[in-house]
Amino acid sequence: MQLTINRIDTRYVLDNEGGGPWLVFIHQLAGDLSVWDQMAGYFRDDFTVLRYDLRGHGETSVSPDSFTIDDLADDLAQLLDKLGAPSAHVVGLSIGGMVAQKLAINHADKVDSLTVVGAPAFIPEDARPAFAQRAASVRENGTASIVEATLERWLTPEFRKAHPEVVEPIADTIARTPAEGFARAAEAVSRFDARDELPSVKQRTLVVAGERDVGTPHAASRLVADTVPGARFELLDAAHLTPVEESQRFSALLGNFLRDSS
Repeated sequence: MQLTINRIDTRYVLDNEGGGPWLVFIHQLAGDLSVWDQMAGYFRDDFTVLRYDLRGHGETSVSPDSFTIDDLADDLAQLLDKLGAPSAHVVGLSIGGMVAQKLAINHADKVDSLTVVGAPAFIPEDARPAFAQRAASVRENGTASIVEATLERWLTPEFRKAHPEVVEPIADTIARTPAEGFARAAEAVSRFDARDELPSVKQRTLVVAGERDVGTPHAASRLVADTVPGARFELLDAAHLTPVEESQRFSALLGNFLRDSS
């Protein structure tokens, strides 16, 4: 299914077998909505589950202009409006966790609860050039050039060896991501800083981090939990993609949190 959101043709998938409260999943940089397939299967009997592709990812068109994480949060707010969702439980992974934070800050009435997975409260000044370099490299060499290095950050060696059937589709998604879509999103990430605004978040909040995540060290995720009043922090034995690598523990954590939030 597609809708035009802020002049961007946006792909989304809606699973509403249960017809319950809305639950939105937001994917990672160089990912698409398929990373949440298993979670959608877990939750669609009890929730109206929405997954979608961010600008320049999956089957959503590439933004003609540069944008910010705030703009991505505005995209989601408009998507929820167009689909008739008054509000939703929001779960975001990596850049999706940044979008989720900004949605809770800028569109608080849209968020029933907030789950931030593998995402920091801000990008430090000294880390910003790395995102610019990554964007420039992908513009020159394409996203296929970053597949191996990305998988090494996202999943532990043990998981990659044991589950090639899971790793291969993720690798294909990275390689298929449009270079300009990735680059513009990476530049948006480099400018992200929600530290001053997070204390205003009133929604119940769960923060999940991977103990072996080198891209977003769990101390960076813990800062989100320490800054949002009353937030809960959970650490899983995984790298960056905790919902993939620790899917059973993640779904149990999220399920218990959502039941407590309803």
